[in-house]
Amino acid sequence: MADLEVDLVAADGKIWSGRARLVSAPAADGEIGILVGHTPVLTILRRGELRVKTSEGEALRWVVDGGFLSVDSDQVTVVVDSVEAATDTTGH
Repeated sequence: MADLEVDLVAADGKIWSGRARLVSAPAADGEIGILVGHTPVLTILRRGELRVKTSEGEALRWVVDGGFLSVDSDQVTVVVDSVEAATDTTGH
């Protein structure tokens, strides 16, 4: 099965890089989901949760504040103004 190649980058360097099945991001005009074979897109991000389901099935989450997401040929690049690890509702 094909995968997405994902790079998450902030001003101070690379946050995460790897292979994924799904990327979900807070686009300026609504939530966007990226799967393998997605058409090329460039979108502005708003504050919200960025979610990545890795090829191994791990669910990764970050809270991002601004930036952009680019998709081309199953390569997803997310450049954010600021990023922090997301916590669950119990604060973990």
